[in-house]
Amino acid sequence: MTTKTGIGTVAEQGDRAPARPSIPPKLRRYGASIGWGIASIGLFTAIWEILWAVGWANPLLLPPPHLFLQDIPTTLGYFAQKNVIGSRGTGNGLTGLLMTILWTTTRVVLGLTLGFVLGVAVGAVVHYVRIVRNLLLPTILLLAPISPVAWLPVAIFVFGIGDVPAIFLVFITVFFAIVLSTVSQFESVPKNYLHVARIMGASEAQTFWRVILPAILPSLFMTLRLNLFAAWMVVLIAEAVGVGTGLGQITSMARATFNAKLVFFTMAIIGVLGFTFDWALRYVQSRMLWWVAPNQGGRR
Repeated sequence: MTTKTGIGTVAEQGDRAPARPSIPPKLRRYGASIGWGIASIGLFTAIWEILWAVGWANPLLLPPPHLFLQDIPTTLGYFAQKNVIGSRGTGNGLTGLLMTILWTTTRVVLGLTLGFVLGVAVGAVVHYVRIVRNLLLPTILLLAPISPVAWLPVAIFVFGIGDVPAIFLVFITVFFAIVLSTVSQFESVPKNYLHVARIMGASEAQTFWRVILPAILPSLFMTLRLNLFAAWMVVLIAEAVGVGTGLGQITSMARATFNAKLVFFTMAIIGVLGFTFDWALRYVQSRMLWWVAPNQGGRR
């Protein structure tokens, strides 16, 4: 039913079509993120497959995704063999793969956690205790530019062959960056924040926990995230040389035997793990830093 007016024809309230239920903004963002991720990976895969189809990619050296993915059952056999470097062999390919992934991720998590926690603690001490700052900061600045890979022989000399050298390399990758970032962030806390805290009668401890720490944590999380991928790189190198187990050793074994399918399969696993770690770190950051704006890493 309609009603004519001087302006035009207006539909009655009862004749209007029901409004479409709107998609929640959060769900829309997640959907867009997943969609663009699938499109990005699909584009990369399509280019690789096209290069193989026109003969520009040697399938023996650069096997396209469909070749090394369809060969997964055979590839898993390398993880199932007992007493083979690169696997904690259990007699089952999938179980062996999961154990290999577990050992590598455990080393990364331990190294990142130790590096972050001790880095923040040392950075705070360097900032607040003048004599410690004068004694330690020059040495830290001297050691920080040294590549973590250069520490590998030292780690093997000191700790021997095993898990500790790999964990130590991840620790070194994160530690110096977090120490220097912590010192820098302490010095860059806006003075107005500190003045307001004093005016309101906050103690030194309250000022640290409720003003300074919330101000520096966003930048520290960003530093940790930037060093996450470097940590994955060094743990793979350490596993290939000084550990004897893990994805790094599998990659080294595949390179030595010219097994391109195993190389790319392991690379795909490493890529998925790195992506998962980055997503998990961003999730933790968004939950912990609830006071930060979403475009700066806070909760959406």
